[in-house]
Amino acid sequence: MVEWITTPGLTDYRQAEAWMEARATAIAAGEADECIWLLEHPPLYTAGTSAKTEDLTDPDRFPVFQTRRGGQYTYHGPGQRVAYTLLNVGKRGHDVRAFVQDLEAWVIATLDRFNVKGEIREGRVGVWVTRPEKPTRPDGAPAEDKIAAIGIRLRKWVSFHGLSINVEPDLSHFNGIVPCGIAEHGVTSLVDLGLPVTMEDVDMALRQSFDSVFSAQP
Repeated sequence: MVEWITTPGLTDYRQAEAWMEARATAIAAGEADECIWLLEHPPLYTAGTSAKTEDLTDPDRFPVFQTRRGGQYTYHGPGQRVAYTLLNVGKRGHDVRAFVQDLEAWVIATLDRFNVKGEIREGRVGVWVTRPEKPTRPDGAPAEDKIAAIGIRLRKWVSFHGLSINVEPDLSHFNGIVPCGIAEHGVTSLVDLGLPVTMEDVDMALRQSFDSVFSAQP
């Protein structure tokens, strides 16, 4: 069974990492159930294993945490739903690429419940939305903004870290980094798109969409 945990308030990042590592170890040993952990962090930046120093453009703005998840720099903060996915990838196919694609599909299915069309792009991890109301890009293509980030780590084929969906964060907080190393696109949120969506609405949509992508039992 997959256990769902929702933590109110703001969760310290290092405490969250320690809890995830312990839970992932227990899942790998068969001593704990898989888990989806829903929470929010205080404002902070995290650097994944591919982070480039020059992409941290305002290093004194918020605390910066080095982490061994995949990916580059990202922001976490109030108004952003973080979903840490502690799932047994070994029992779900031993395919990391397919697992990341499943996480993207889960976000897309969740956004679809709010009539938001999330899309993936070759070479860009995460989920994007097209913004036809914004000026086109220099090549004439429509503007695109990122609405969800994904970055995972595996321990004995159990995943931790996971994904984040921008519900109503302060989007100016992203200005201190080049999010995920991509400077030519912006960042958006559900509320920025004009949707009066609450964190509870997103939590419900995540739960309702989960089984359409992941079987509850591996």
